[in-house]
Amino acid sequence: MKNRTFRSYYIFSCIGIIALSFYPLLMGIRTVSEMLRNGAVPIEKYPKYVIPYTPIALALILGVLLMPLFHRLFKRFEFTAATIFSVGVFFLFERLMETKILVQAQEIVFLESWQMSLCWCPPELFQTRTWEAVDILLGGYSPAFKLHFYVISVVIILSILNCIYGFAKMIRTGDKSRQRSLVIQAVCSAVFLGMCIWACFTSFYRTGEITVSALSAVLMGVFFIVFGVTMGSFTGSYTLGKRKAWSVFLPALVSSLITLIMYIGEMILLSGHLYRFGKGFFFNGLPAIVLAPVDIIIILIPGCISAGIFYKLNNN
Repeated sequence: MKNRTFRSYYIFSCIGIIALSFYPLLMGIRTVSEMLRNGAVPIEKYPKYVIPYTPIALALILGVLLMPLFHRLFKRFEFTAATIFSVGVFFLFERLMETKILVQAQEIVFLESWQMSLCWCPPELFQTRTWEAVDILLGGYSPAFKLHFYVISVVIILSILNCIYGFAKMIRTGDKSRQRSLVIQAVCSAVFLGMCIWACFTSFYRTGEITVSALSAVLMGVFFIVFGVTMGSFTGSYTLGKRKAWSVFLPALVSSLITLIMYIGEMILLSGHLYRFGKGFFFNGLPAIVLAPVDIIIILIPGCISAGIFYKLNNN
C-alpha cells in the first residue's frame, strides 16, 4: 500500500514540478533559439530573468525525476545527495547561459551583464529617469552582484526539494513528526516563489532611483521577510523536537542571517549603497554600517517570526 501511495506521489510530484517549470523552460527555449538563429537575442525578444529561473527549473526537474535513484543509492541521505546534485545542475546551466548567450542592446553584451542592468533599472526607464550623484557608482559590471541571485536560487531549490523529499519520506516511513513543519515550509515556499515571479515581471516597480516609492518599499520589505522565514522554516523542519535552544534559536538565527546576506548582495549591486524606503532618520543609513533602522527591523522580523512558529510547534 505504501509503495502504491509513493508511486502516485512521485508521479504527481514530477507532473507538478514540470508544470510549475513550464514558463521558465519556455523562456530558456526561446532565448536559445534566438541565439542560434541570430547570434544574439534582441532586447525586445529577451524574456526577463531567464536567468536564474530557467537553470532553477532544470535543477528542480532533475532533482525530482531522479528521486527514486537517490533513494536507492543514498537511503537516508537522499535529500542531501539530491540537493548537492540539483545545486550543481543549477550552477552548470546558469554559468553556461551567462557566458554563451549574447543580448543585442545598443551594443552586444553577455547575458550576465544585461541581467545586472535589469536588477538596477528597467531599460525602458533608462533615458527618462532622474539621475542622482550616486549613479556614477552603479554603472560598472561586477560578477559579485550575483550573490543575491545565487542565494535566492539556492533557497528556492532547497525549500522546494525539502518539501517534496520530506513528504516522500513521510509516506515511505509513516513518520509524521515533521508534517506540520513541512506544511509551513510548503506555504512559505509557495509565497516566496510567487513573490519572485511577481518581481520578475515588475521588479517591484523600481525606477532606478535610490529612494523608492512607498509601494515598492512595502513589497521589497515583505520580500525580504518572506525570504528569511522560508529559510528559517527549512532549518526548523530539521531542528524540530531537538532542545528548545536549538529548535527555536537556530531557525531564528538563520532567518535573520540569510536576510542580512540579501542586503549585502543589494549593497554589492549598488556599490556600497542600499535602496531607501523613505526619507528621515528611520530610513537613512546609519554611519559605518549603511543599514537604516528600518533595514535592521526588517532583518530581525524574519527571525522573530521563525522563533514564534517553532516555539509554538515545539510546545504542541
